[in-house]
Amino acid sequence: MEYNFREIEKKWQKRWVEEKTYQVTEDDSKQKFYVLNMFPYPSGAGLHVGHPLGYIASDIYARYKRLQGFNVLNPMGYDAYGLPAEQYAIQTGQHPAITTVNNINRYREQLDKIGFSFDWSREIRTCDPEYYHWTQWAFQKMFNSYYCNDEQKARPIEELEKAFASQGTAGLNAACSEELSFTAEEWNAKSEKEQQEILMNYRIAYLGETMVNWCAELGTVLANDEVVDGVSERGGYPVIQKKMRQWCLRVSAYAQRLLDGLDTIDWTDSLKETQKNWIGRSEGAEIQFKVKDSDLEFTIFTTRADTMFGVTFMVLAPESELVAQVTTPEQKAEVDAYLDRTKKRTERERIADRSVTGVFSGAYAINPFTGEAVPIWISDYVLAGYGTGAIMAVPAHDSRDYAFAKHFGLEIRPLVEGCDVSKESFDAKEGIVCNSPRPDVPPYCDLSLNGLTIKEAIATTKKYVKDHNLGRVKVNYRLRDAIFSRQRYWGEPFPVYYKDGMPYMIDESCLPLELPEVAKFLPTETGEPPLGHATKWAWDTVNKCITENEKIDNVTIFPLELNTMPGFAGSSAYYLRYMDPRNHKALVDPKTDQYWKNVDLYVGGTEHATGHLIYSRFWNKFLHDINISVVEEPFLKLVNQGMIQGRSNFVYRIKDTNTFVSLNLKDQYDVTPIHVDVNIVSNDILDLDAFKAWRPEYATAEFILEDGKYICGWAVEKMSKSMFNVVNPDMIVDKYGADTLRMYEMFLGPVEQSKPWDTNGIDGVHRFIRKFWSLFYSRTDEYLVKDEPATKEELKSLHKLIKKVTGDIEQFSYNTSISAFMICVNELFNLKCSKKEILEQLVVVLAPFAPHVCEELWDVLGHKTSVCDAEWPTYNEEYLKEDTINYTISFNGKARFNMEFAADETSDAIQAAVLADERSQKWIEGKTPKKIIVVPKKIVNVVL
Repeated sequence: MEYNFREIEKKWQKRWVEEKTYQVTEDDSKQKFYVLNMFPYPSGAGLHVGHPLGYIASDIYARYKRLQGFNVLNPMGYDAYGLPAEQYAIQTGQHPAITTVNNINRYREQLDKIGFSFDWSREIRTCDPEYYHWTQWAFQKMFNSYYCNDEQKARPIEELEKAFASQGTAGLNAACSEELSFTAEEWNAKSEKEQQEILMNYRIAYLGETMVNWCAELGTVLANDEVVDGVSERGGYPVIQKKMRQWCLRVSAYAQRLLDGLDTIDWTDSLKETQKNWIGRSEGAEIQFKVKDSDLEFTIFTTRADTMFGVTFMVLAPESELVAQVTTPEQKAEVDAYLDRTKKRTERERIADRSVTGVFSGAYAINPFTGEAVPIWISDYVLAGYGTGAIMAVPAHDSRDYAFAKHFGLEIRPLVEGCDVSKESFDAKEGIVCNSPRPDVPPYCDLSLNGLTIKEAIATTKKYVKDHNLGRVKVNYRLRDAIFSRQRYWGEPFPVYYKDGMPYMIDESCLPLELPEVAKFLPTETGEPPLGHATKWAWDTVNKCITENEKIDNVTIFPLELNTMPGFAGSSAYYLRYMDPRNHKALVDPKTDQYWKNVDLYVGGTEHATGHLIYSRFWNKFLHDINISVVEEPFLKLVNQGMIQGRSNFVYRIKDTNTFVSLNLKDQYDVTPIHVDVNIVSNDILDLDAFKAWRPEYATAEFILEDGKYICGWAVEKMSKSMFNVVNPDMIVDKYGADTLRMYEMFLGPVEQSKPWDTNGIDGVHRFIRKFWSLFYSRTDEYLVKDEPATKEELKSLHKLIKKVTGDIEQFSYNTSISAFMICVNELFNLKCSKKEILEQLVVVLAPFAPHVCEELWDVLGHKTSVCDAEWPTYNEEYLKEDTINYTISFNGKARFNMEFAADETSDAIQAAVLADERSQKWIEGKTPKKIIVVPKKIVNVVL
């Protein structure tokens, strides 16, 4: 019986659906294992061969755990909101919902062909109102909560209102946008709007003024990772920094818990380090500086208050409100011009760029330790969102301050004995302090650090700042609150209406608030987001329903929010919804959540390290605080798959002709390299007819061949349509089968590494599967399997494989597993193995990698249930023991021949046998050996 992969794969994909092979329910008799992929955004281009890499890796692991007896949850869905569908809608007028459904259908068709063990009964789509009901619900819970620093958790906002009514802010320790102070009497005297404005300062979901990346062409705010070199990643439109009133999530309140949680999860050290740096914990002091000849004063945060005596200038972030307050009339034009330039750069670009720019404000600040008036500069290397948006510059001991001072000719004052700052700043972590204060200047305050070690000086200064009310000791975090508004149509609507300019939540019982229809997907002529085009987008508080805008009276009917939620909203708690996707009463049933708890294995790309993986951890910690999620951390183990890069091919056209010359002849001509579609190239040999048919201009192409073939050049590049190197997995499945595709993607290299796609090796994997098949069927379709006892050699080969593959799967070393399969099948083929007890276990071990062929052969072996429900075999060390050992025989350290000995042979017997062998006489030449060294199980060395 021939290996007909097309029939086999269609047959089993159909049967898996009919028999609901991959549907799973909670089962208290089994230990759970939850496998999850970062769900895809369904783009119009469909999948290329790089996309399934992580899915295949996780699918192998899911199947393996099921074979080990675990109850495995392996769901899939779609991150269905996104800018591409909206841009397509703007260009064509087609509703994003239609585009998205079409794209999802295409993705599903491609995914099904590859044979994943996804439980599609749990499919979710973030654009489905049934799903985003719970995104809106979570947002409302955040709006109605504040973060208590004492309890280190979210608490109901009602508790704060009661506290304000009885004691004002006395004793309050809550995360907030700014420190407020008022009495109970003052609170009770305020209007409803004033009280709401104060509560907004504490809510976890709040409206706040914040700097954003604004793209006027797209009419929306963009996340940092959607901006590249000052333009939008999509469309290449200019992006500027702009202050806007936006919905935000108080992620910063959870900074320490986000840090602490990293110690409890199995992620790579590099990814943990990335998150630690992003969260950016630092301990230091906030210190007040007064502006010279003014009542103004401002606060700076520093981790090194001991360097105050070395401050020679101050720097403000361009976005700081202080800029307008301190800039002198003489400097205003120059400052305004600088501010206009910096608007075009994102914070991420400013952090990465080490070039020096800045402008003098014209004002000076008084150093509270020295009394000196130091100039206040403005520069984009200071960020408004970190610390206070103002820094004290100590150029002798900070590299960026040093570069700035050198560029603008500002004083550099060293504070460590013996340090040389003539060419670069000195990292002042150790040493003896000097110039604190300078010996030639009368002291301004009663603090002297001279002669102390750096460590002593830090502690002394912190105490001095606190004791003399110059500031306060503080822990600071770089982590910013998340901007949660987007000026787009295609996103989750906010369940919010506005009364007297303040936001209120629609009743929870009325969720979901569904996205309305609009005439246009662009912003309105007056600059409102696309939802401004909706004519029925007002909230009737009496009838609790959406109604027409014309009925708005601001008494019982109010306008609804026009912004929508960002892309990360729908992906922040989706792992919980997969547990209980059809529950209409709750995000997840408590018993169901108690069973699945969290994700045991999460697979996705490293590009989400500072976005999704921060936001989802924050979101889950909040849900844990309000007793929804039973655990704090959503993802126990994380594996980042690498990227499959494109392997581009080139043809070489002789200039000013339509003649193409083969690779190894191109140096004889003046040629232009041109990308060619890799799908008409096989093993770097061009299909000439297909090339002529590819594009009209090549229909009359002529070729200069070598040995009758046109050989293409190649290069490793990003897989991209513009480089014609996108390989569609459908083509591979059609030509070689899904099992070959699955195994080949894993064979390319370690899962975590990026590697180029190269079809030159795929034939070898396909031949392996055919050879595996030939252990069961002869070329004449004879069924070969016999129920006979296995030989020692056969058992050894099988158990060596089981041991290797079991260890490899646990380490995600799938590429070496596939090599082991090839070795084992070759060994069994050479042994003419046809024993059922061997082949049955071989089928089970290969099943996670090549499920279709293994299902077919498992069925052929007489089993009535799926191979998925078999039992993963355990290896027996007894079968792995060697009966004989091959020794290398050396003379004076040079290997001459090999000899076989029993594994338990004694050293004396080995020595005697070596000397007695006639081959030894040639090398001994009648001499008496001085000694014979036997290295057990390896080598015998005769020393002459």
